[in-house]
Amino acid sequence: MAREWRVYLSGEIHSDWREQIIAGTRERGLPVRFDSPVTDHEASDLCGVRILGDEDKKFWEDRKGAGVNAIRTQTLIREADIVIVRFGPKYKQWNAAFDAGYAAALGKAIVTLHDEEHNHALKEVDAAALATAAEPRQVVEILDYVIRG
Repeated sequence: MAREWRVYLSGEIHSDWREQIIAGTRERGLPVRFDSPVTDHEASDLCGVRILGDEDKKFWEDRKGAGVNAIRTQTLIREADIVIVRFGPKYKQWNAAFDAGYAAALGKAIVTLHDEEHNHALKEVDAAALATAAEPRQVVEILDYVIRG
């Protein structure tokens, strides 16, 4: 039986880059299992207060949500073989940068995915990555090469 690779898809949630990578690997028949954070922005932001109770201050609301989300994120990054980190063009994805740092600290193989305009801003993150892609198609090609040789 072929080894199943675990790939964690971190970062930007406002475009279909995850779906493109998943579809591309499925078209190639690659043995990959994908995990990701909760990509429903509202559900992710409010999970802490929905589960643990309301807060009077936004800081504590965010803190509860971040803690609950970190249980998922940290577990899935620890279990991943490869961590793909997407930085989108519109928003500063501080959580993606944190995920990249966490993955680097764990010695995970990291592939960053971002537009050329962010090369300078992400130079330290890219330096920790083993590859930096500009398009989801390139990520699929990297996975194909890594898995099949």
